[in-house]
Amino acid sequence: MHRALGTHPGGIHVEITGEDVTECLGGAQDISDVDLAGRYETACDPRLNTQQSLELAFLVAEMLRD
Repeated sequence: MHRALGTHPGGIHVEITGEDVTECLGGAQDISDVDLAGRYETACDPRLNTQQSLELAFLVAEMLRD
């Protein structure tokens, strides 16, 4: 969205954990809605797991570099 508008994000906030949770969809692990119940452990905001957190970090770094 920012790229299309010619703007830049002022920051990013995500909930993450080092645990192998299934609280957010997608990523290289291809977590789907069927997988959510497997390790959905949060009582509040859903968190990215370790793999998803690393993927997002690289995507954001690439976006900031461009």
